[in-house]
Amino acid sequence: MATPTAKKVEVTKAKKNAAHGLRDLFEVGLKDIYYAEKVLSKTLPKMAKNASTPELVTTLNKHLTETNEHISRLEKIFEVTGIKPAAKKCDAMEGILKESDDIINKTDQGIVRDASLIASEQKIKHYQIATYGTLHAFAKTMGENKAADLLAMTLDEEKKADAVLTKLAMTSINSQAFKAGALTNPKM
Repeated sequence: MATPTAKKVEVTKAKKNAAHGLRDLFEVGLKDIYYAEKVLSKTLPKMAKNASTPELVTTLNKHLTETNEHISRLEKIFEVTGIKPAAKKCDAMEGILKESDDIINKTDQGIVRDASLIASEQKIKHYQIATYGTLHAFAKTMGENKAADLLAMTLDEEKKADAVLTKLAMTSINSQAFKAGALTNPKM
């Protein structure tokens, strides 16, 4: 058997406007999640409108209220850190939201779509948890205690929102979606 040849991996050269320190990374991250939250605030109403389970509709509407609070909190973080508030396009959130939109278009309104909406919303929450956790650690390291406290509040809310989605999926929606599929596809 032939041994695969190792490909030479090159070190990527930084762009001229590259981050030079933790504060630069913090600023980039803030602008990224600020964009993500703003886009999400425009997307959640569509998700809620496409949900059929009353509990899911309520949960998504609650997430919209929290998202608007997160935007306000981020604006406060920009203020206390002296960073100019600006949104930088978040490719990760764009990808997750495109996938969510595709799923809505590929499922009939009902319980299966609800299961897919929960999956999409959890992907969003996991991205947010990772981002807020990282930004919190950066803020603590830099001694930006007020920003760290605000970021910790949001991180906690995102974790709780994820837990609510998991409970909703596991207590009813996923099993109903499975049964719906079994009725239409008897091989399951």
